[in-house]
Amino acid sequence: MRKVAVIVATLAASVVVSLLIVKRDVLPYAPQQPILFSHKAHAGDNQIPCLYCHSYATKSPVAGVQSVQKCMGCHTIITGTTKDTINGSTYQEEIKKLRDYWERKEPIPWIRVHKLPEHAHFNHKRHILYKKDEIKCQTCHGEVEKMDVVERVSSLQMGWCITCHKEKEASRDCLTCHH
Repeated sequence: MRKVAVIVATLAASVVVSLLIVKRDVLPYAPQQPILFSHKAHAGDNQIPCLYCHSYATKSPVAGVQSVQKCMGCHTIITGTTKDTINGSTYQEEIKKLRDYWERKEPIPWIRVHKLPEHAHFNHKRHILYKKDEIKCQTCHGEVEKMDVVERVSSLQMGWCITCHKEKEASRDCLTCHH
């Protein structure tokens, strides 16, 4: 009986901690990033597909973020301008930060914007490959191609996901997301 109480208390504590850390109820949620990366400039103005940078989305449960090497593939040539700005900083200043990470051989410490609690599992691959005509990145992430600063616009809470599963006639079996 004592083991059950300890397990229940541990699970309850982990749920509370994950809610506090992730701030899932706060919308929009847009943490300060180490580089002011404009999805509007990349995915919107220059029409770079989401999967170019988030290439793991078709191969694994997580979408992943691009490596500094992939960024530098373009930004060795594209140095930015001083006339274009994002939150008061010029593109040139932000690309300089990128180059500094490259020179130091350090990954960019991006702060995750979209995160589910540990007890829920979302598989990007399953959604992108099998429902690609119905489910776009924007379904969950909003119109990031119009965002200078990416912010979470969907709660990603269970009720929100279930509503989508009902609309798309997808499985609502508990083990689909909780395993």
